[in-house]
Amino acid sequence: MDTGSMLTVEQSPDTHAALADMQDIPYQCGIGLLMYAVTSTRPNIVFAIAILSQFMCNPGRVHWEVAKRTMCYLKGTAEYGITLGGMDEGLEAYIDADWVSQPHHHSMSGYVIMLHGGPVAWSSKKQPIIALSTAESEYIALTADMREILYLQLLLKELYDEMHTSTPIHCNNQSAIALALNNKFHAHTKHINICYHFVRAHVKNSTFELRYCPTEDNVADIFTKPLPRPRFQKLRTMMTLSPAQGGVLKSEDLEVSDHV
Repeated sequence: MDTGSMLTVEQSPDTHAALADMQDIPYQCGIGLLMYAVTSTRPNIVFAIAILSQFMCNPGRVHWEVAKRTMCYLKGTAEYGITLGGMDEGLEAYIDADWVSQPHHHSMSGYVIMLHGGPVAWSSKKQPIIALSTAESEYIALTADMREILYLQLLLKELYDEMHTSTPIHCNNQSAIALALNNKFHAHTKHINICYHFVRAHVKNSTFELRYCPTEDNVADIFTKPLPRPRFQKLRTMMTLSPAQGGVLKSEDLEVSDHV
């Protein structure tokens, strides 16, 4: 997606002519196909799909053009895939949240969980509540990430008979880390739903280890907002998404019609 691009419900058709223009456009089918790629091997497009899927009921021409752009990107990088097992660092995670970047004012949460250097779980979602600060939005994002890690810890224990007692979680917001480490900020956090304080209990018993990570090295940044191409490519590489050996696509192969 273009940096700074904004998709809204106001861009959805609201006249008979605009509705007729979109009548034969397979938007839902196209997003469904992209979702299959997202859940399988292409975590780098998860933010775009999270945004586009919000307009499934009434997509407009602008939404369809962005969807086609995403399809062209996948076609142009068809040789890219995830490399698993490149390191020996066990289970670790990166989380991020983009505060009030969308017209609906809900923050976008994103996380990626790595196992031995390769991504095994990832997500980009609109938060269910409107956060009042960047620290609060990142604190809420921590909860979703920790729930997924707990599941993976149990799965790894079942598969390999070993337990990762303290999984590192990399976060680029020191205020959110401070909120999770102690309760001295109660006056500023008492409005936060109690379910999100699930974070503190697991940090206290050392199930997770929160680590500060500069924004430049936070892989989860790719899941929360459109990024400039150099930064997008850097984070894509950090997720071990790289081209496998194969043929090179020609420019004429990158065209996507309205009837994909």
